[in-house]
Amino acid sequence: MADITQFTPHATIHLHRHDLPPELSLGPVVAVDTETMGLNPQRDRLCLVQLSAGDGVAHLVQIVPERLGGHAADCPNLRRLLTDPAVMKLFHFARFDLGILHQALGIDVAPVRCTKIAARLTRTFTDRHGLKDLCKELLGVDLSKQQQTSDWGAAELTPEQLSYAASDVLHLHALWRRLEALLVREERLGLAEACFAFLPARARLDLLGYEAPDIFAH
Repeated sequence: MADITQFTPHATIHLHRHDLPPELSLGPVVAVDTETMGLNPQRDRLCLVQLSAGDGVAHLVQIVPERLGGHAADCPNLRRLLTDPAVMKLFHFARFDLGILHQALGIDVAPVRCTKIAARLTRTFTDRHGLKDLCKELLGVDLSKQQQTSDWGAAELTPEQLSYAASDVLHLHALWRRLEALLVREERLGLAEACFAFLPARARLDLLGYEAPDIFAH
């Protein structure tokens, strides 16, 4: 059962503690994001996983510390969804999210698409590939980043935190459609798909300490 349901002018947000409801279906393409205590997946714990089917509804799963059992968090429904080969997962900067999800849940998330990689492959005329920039330029949506550095480990998340977390997944479907069209136009979709397939391995290399130096560097 969802513990909290929040309605905003543009979205409905369901907060679930510990796991997704077993009966919930989010369809064949699910946008995913994470919030953590920091940017080091080996040190900083996973606090929140956000998901959306692209229908204006966001489901947020709060990962509560006392429910952590050894290496993997006790959230079987969430883990099942993220590893389902029939469900495409959309991320922005998937490399980080896949690393923290592997570290916290003990899973390799696949198959995946990453809007940041798609943007870098197609929008070579700019260095502005952040989610806020892409949503503004491609969708005309102005995302607020005011809560980006707030305390995601708090036992009770504020309505502002929930709205911020939801906004990171509510627009990924529309953003991917725009970027996929650019990949096709620029004849780089095949290259992008090869990059996406490699992302789980790239995340595991990061966890093993191969982020710097990069083993692909000279």
